[in-house]
Amino acid sequence: MANALSFFRILIALPVVGAILTGQVTLALILFLLGALSDLIDGKVAREKGEEGSFGKLLDPFADKVLVISTLIALVEAGHVKSLPVILLTIRELAISFLRSVAVGQGIVMQASALGKAKTFLENTAIILFLGGFQFGSVVLWSSVGLAYISLYDYIKSYIRSASGLNYH
Repeated sequence: MANALSFFRILIALPVVGAILTGQVTLALILFLLGALSDLIDGKVAREKGEEGSFGKLLDPFADKVLVISTLIALVEAGHVKSLPVILLTIRELAISFLRSVAVGQGIVMQASALGKAKTFLENTAIILFLGGFQFGSVVLWSSVGLAYISLYDYIKSYIRSASGLNYH
């Protein structure tokens, strides 16, 4: 069930983008909220039903990236968001994906961290603010950029600890 909710997030990204690009901002907001809600629910479902497997630990953050980055790119295209924070967030997401790929090759599964989840929350909040017509979304988006790079540093430290067999923080 949890993985189905992650797949739902991936699938809903295209209608969200389509709604933004065709000026149907209210529809985009409703669809995005459904996607964001599925993110909140899937983690809870996975824990309650014991569905916390390696696949789900990789699928969940991938689904978040697809929904958030595609929505932000559509908001750039529609003129609601500046491109620089979106470029910086995309670079960070690619770096995390690269790091996770390297880790998986070494038998290490890196699930989403608390900082990564907080970053996603700020991104989602910024998107909701932009879709709601609030330019304050820019401040929140830039805050998510800052947190994104702090969490990247944290992921790198975690990977180094895991790869070297160290368990201290």
